[in-house]
Amino acid sequence: MTSLDGLLPRPVRVRPATGTYRFTSDRVPSHVSTVVSIDPAIPREGYRVSITPDGVTTAAADPAGAFHAETTLRQLLGPDAYRAANIHDGPWELPCGEIEDHPRFRWRGCLLDVARHFMPKAGVFRFLDLMAAHRLNVLHLHLTDDQGWRIEVPEYPRLTEVGSWRHGSWVGRQPDGTTEHDGRPHGGYYTTDDLREIVAYAADRHVTVVPEVDVPGHSQAAIAAYPWLGVTGAALEVRTGWGVSDNLLSPTDETLDFYRRVLTHVASVFPSEVICVGGDEVPVTQWEASPVARDRAAELGLPSVTGLHGWFVGRLSAHLATLGRRTLAWDEVLDTGEVARDTIVGAWRGEDLGVRAATAGHDVLMCPEQEVYLDHRQSDHPDEPIPVGFHRTLSDVYAYDPAPPTVPVERVLGAQAQVWTEHLDSQRRVDYAAFPRLAAFAEVVWSPPAGRSFAEFERRLDRHHLPRLDALGVEYRPRSGPHPWQTRPGVPGRVR
Repeated sequence: MTSLDGLLPRPVRVRPATGTYRFTSDRVPSHVSTVVSIDPAIPREGYRVSITPDGVTTAAADPAGAFHAETTLRQLLGPDAYRAANIHDGPWELPCGEIEDHPRFRWRGCLLDVARHFMPKAGVFRFLDLMAAHRLNVLHLHLTDDQGWRIEVPEYPRLTEVGSWRHGSWVGRQPDGTTEHDGRPHGGYYTTDDLREIVAYAADRHVTVVPEVDVPGHSQAAIAAYPWLGVTGAALEVRTGWGVSDNLLSPTDETLDFYRRVLTHVASVFPSEVICVGGDEVPVTQWEASPVARDRAAELGLPSVTGLHGWFVGRLSAHLATLGRRTLAWDEVLDTGEVARDTIVGAWRGEDLGVRAATAGHDVLMCPEQEVYLDHRQSDHPDEPIPVGFHRTLSDVYAYDPAPPTVPVERVLGAQAQVWTEHLDSQRRVDYAAFPRLAAFAEVVWSPPAGRSFAEFERRLDRHHLPRLDALGVEYRPRSGPHPWQTRPGVPGRVR
């Protein structure tokens, strides 16, 4: 052990940009090494930390690697190092030794849906802190949907004046015959400065924020703000229910120009190389009934209005290319007959779609709902709150491999866990759904499967990591089942 008592001031100095302990201060004795150097021989985002009785020396591939090294040192200090203020009693100590590590994938992401239930800015900052603590490096912000528009676009103020709030929300699980609404208005949006602040906060933690503006489906909030964007031109309200809406964007030049301008603004706020345009769940019922849509399909030489899906996404993808950006789209675009080769495909409907996209030459982001949708239920017991989707336990998530033998591994950028919030209406519910499964996912995308053991992960989780989450104030799902206040409303007892 090497003691840091006397090396760290009291109260412990915290680096504002990262929230991690820094090992330099005016009180560090001159004989103690606190060297951080860049070594290009270390793999991307990797690091090597040497801890001796004389101090700590770090070599890193790049600044991200140096940050991950700090994260490791913070872990070694114990749970007290994760509290917002110093309550540690006694000397700070680190075990002597050498640690060398680097990530398996370059994209280690998590989608946070702030469209269905808005998360205030402070909550996004907290979520970024939790991502950084787990060495996740991409926050995919789902910013627009039928139920809400969360991006200020100064040129189109009604997007937030009208589209950012709804009259109420479905409660319970649909579609199961439940039609109850809570009758409580819900809303919120991020100003341009808010979003720039989120981007900067994330960058300080070596997290890239990838924004999503979903088209041509999942667009009812935008149509509610500007009805001419829709196929029928009829006035709509921001949707209060979940599921897939039939209300699509109209395939006109005016609608495309509107979204080009929106994406130009988005690109001015988000420096990410990648911008997501959605492209998922596009029922063509309205297009089939629309003379405008049928005429546009005929004009373009398309065999049916179904082809408008790929055409619409393709036009916006081409616009993003003029802005120096790359498109991410959900795997339905593979069925459209028109998808640019450099489009990244998010394989959400199943791993086989990721294999198909990679085989066709696309870079792939693995995010299959059967494996990594963290809003899905963690137990089949009726106490589980809002038991939707596939049953995926902690061990299931840990066992997932984003690069199966059937996929061209060089095409797999990485993987992404998804936190959809139809049924997660508060920070407490997000905590419950995400953790500790997100901790398991973080290890899956950081470490290769060889040498990983769920039994060993469980031991570390119980002994070390859950106490860290406790110190961070994360209201995760206990291993034995939910606390009484975490159970399904109206259902007493616990998951057995």
